[in-house]
Amino acid sequence: MAIATESSIERSSVIISVFGTTPGIGKTVVAINLAAGLANEGYKVCLADLDLQFGDVLNYLKLSSTNTIAGAQRALLDHPDKFNVRDFLIDYTNGALNFSILPAPLYVFDAYQTDVHLVEEIIGQLTYFDFVVLDLNSMFSALNLAMLDMSTVINYLGVIDFLPALKNYKIGYDTLIRFEYEESKIRLVENRADSQKLIEGRDVERLLGEPFYHKLPNDYPAVNKSINAGQPLMFAAPDSRLTKSFFELVGRYINKPVTNAPELQKVSSSSGGFFSSIGKFFGF
Repeated sequence: MAIATESSIERSSVIISVFGTTPGIGKTVVAINLAAGLANEGYKVCLADLDLQFGDVLNYLKLSSTNTIAGAQRALLDHPDKFNVRDFLIDYTNGALNFSILPAPLYVFDAYQTDVHLVEEIIGQLTYFDFVVLDLNSMFSALNLAMLDMSTVINYLGVIDFLPALKNYKIGYDTLIRFEYEESKIRLVENRADSQKLIEGRDVERLLGEPFYHKLPNDYPAVNKSINAGQPLMFAAPDSRLTKSFFELVGRYINKPVTNAPELQKVSSSSGGFFSSIGKFFGF
């Protein structure tokens, strides 16, 4: 398997962390569609939802599970000799496409019981996957730093639409460099890159001293359709520019063009409107 970076950590899987310093910039959308795109290329993929307080991967994909990383941590602590991380995974399947998910805790309280070393061991047991995608929250926490250390690639995401966002992005990038992550390990990715804004991408690149590795276009209707359908963009909006851009990003990570679209399942257009979607989201 080819990847355009090297890691000093010995492993049999490539770990891609999706990280940013501002909430609400689409990290979960990016993580899910990266996982789906890699799985569509025939790789074994696991998506770990490590936004422990407000993880949304299962909600996005309309899945439910009582097995979470919190339960995995308790099982590893209580019975380390019998622990198998596969017992705490749930699969997303759509046609021939399949990838596994390690869900976030069901309760905010569980996030405060997290032991970083146990999570490191849990993620370290996912080595039978070709790719492990980590959906991280927007903090330089002890857990996030440990996951960034384990990562082969840091997919550093930003939406640079106004000055505070630019400040957060610049501070985050400078912090990653100060933590001595190799610049080749950090991939600058701009989300909603073509939306109307006062700050131009080239000005951001000049400020950072580094070009964006990839720019994802803005397509709110496609993302909204994807969330309402509970499906990755390749199924919900196969003709979207954003979908095609995700295929391009996946192709860059595996060092080959991605041209084959999946066998699509029909997406229902009768979603029942906004309030119906809200009801499904919260289970009523």
